Amino acid sequence: MDTVHIRVIMSAQPDTLLPRTAYRHGDLRRALLAAGIALARDGGPDAVVLREATRRAGVVPNAAYRHFASRDELLQAVRAAALAALAQAMEAELAALGPPKRSAKYARACLRAVGAGYLGFAQAETGLFRTAFAARFDVQGPSDPAAAGASGLGPFGLLCAALDRMVQAGVLPAHRRPGAEFLAWSAVHGMALLSIDGPLHGASPAQRLALGQRLLDMVEHGLSP
Repeated sequence: MDTVHIRVIMSAQPDTLLPRTAYRHGDLRRALLAAGIALARDGGPDAVVLREATRRAGVVPNAAYRHFASRDELLQAVRAAALAALAQAMEAELAALGPPKRSAKYARACLRAVGAGYLGFAQAETGLFRTAFAARFDVQGPSDPAAAGASGLGPFGLLCAALDRMVQAGVLPAHRRPGAEFLAWSAVHGMALLSIDGPLHGASPAQRLALGQRLLDMVEHGLSP
């Protein structure tokens, strides 16, 4: 078993979480979204208020309605950006593994990497993590490019890809693949919530790291004994 460390993620500036388009002076929608992301980072989904976003963008509230008709529309855009940031954190852990390989060892490491990225993001970007899951997560609907990382996959897609890689490498029996994403996701998401809102909130970083590694051990070996 290779250890994949749950690393502290450096906070990105709000503008780096926006869609990859050139910023132009006067792009009010982009400015409002950047303000919304900053609000979510500091206070979670409840802090995303359209009036405050317009104040930070330096415009009158009525100007915002051409881009976001309601607070819910702004929140959904911020939520997509938060999911993209989570995907990027998971991709960073995958990139740290080096060039892709066909080995079983690499396939197992990929599963651990996406879990480590997920847990690390919850710790480092708690406000964005809470915002990412502020509404029902529809994994059956069409994918939203705004909620994806550089690979074009969102957090759920990256987990599914890691599990598919395990099947291809002969680590995870094909008959055990259906539904495995929900088992792995529920375990890691539960640990993330315990760490930021539950009894592990007061635990030391070393304790949370050790428990996170043990959880990844359980997920890895529980899915592919």
